Amino acid sequence: MPAELHKKLPLKREVNHRIELMPNAELLVKASYWLSLLKLLDARFIRPFTSFGAPVLFQKNHDGSMRLYIDYRTLNKITVKNKYSIPLIMYHQVRIAKGDEPSTTCVTRHGSYEFLVMPIRLTNARATFCTVMIKVLQPFLDYFMVIYLEDIVVYGKLLGEYVKHLREVFQTLQENECYVKEDKCLFAQRDVPFLGHIVKGGKT
Repeated sequence: MPAELHKKLPLKREVNHRIELMPNAELLVKASYWLSLLKLLDARFIRPFTSFGAPVLFQKNHDGSMRLYIDYRTLNKITVKNKYSIPLIMYHQVRIAKGDEPSTTCVTRHGSYEFLVMPIRLTNARATFCTVMIKVLQPFLDYFMVIYLEDIVVYGKLLGEYVKHLREVFQTLQENECYVKEDKCLFAQRDVPFLGHIVKGGKT
């Protein structure tokens, strides 16, 4: 994955994130927090919008970097739930479905902005990402790869076979403009951490 995502929207995929509101639900304007918007605007991940919006702030990560946090509790309360239980992941590689962008609006001192890509904290966002990854990597599932959201395990009996499989997966990810972080990857490992287990030669 590059240090920063390309300054353009993700591909228009077969799966985009839809926000289905409950019948007769209304979106409300809430008080705003301070936010520097230049990075998101420069990446074209958001655009100005004025009708309503959720407040925003930053949350400090363990490595000292800052993560954007938008208080979508009001929107999530009136969104029809997709029954998945999935951990947090990177969302900006998935688009918001056309027409649903206004529902993602956040309010700041510098204006109101709606997301064109899937922001963190939205109900059903994790399920959408899961669906995208399964569709992208479907040809390899259970043949030489298993996946749980952003956790991808590629395997082979011999090193040469493993490298061939790895190249196929990376080529497919690249063709679909899906990115992985190099510092999060492990290659040619006998012992692999996966979903809270250590996999050792086919055993846990």
